[in-house]
Amino acid sequence: MDDVVYMVRGKTREICQRELDRICELLGAVPTNPPSDSVGRGWAARAVPSPPARTPEPADR
Repeated sequence: MDDVVYMVRGKTREICQRELDRICELLGAVPTNPPSDSVGRGWAARAVPSPPARTPEPADR
């Protein structure tokens, strides 16, 4: 698997959300799901790198 995924775990939803926001800000990532406690102990959330910005193509003349 060659996809990059960042995972955040925390004891509370608030901690998990704070760290998810931090990773997204620092790494330019976008969340793929909000914090959830359905994956076992604690809370977890994921993010992926933002897609690269598209370079606008010159308009046809």
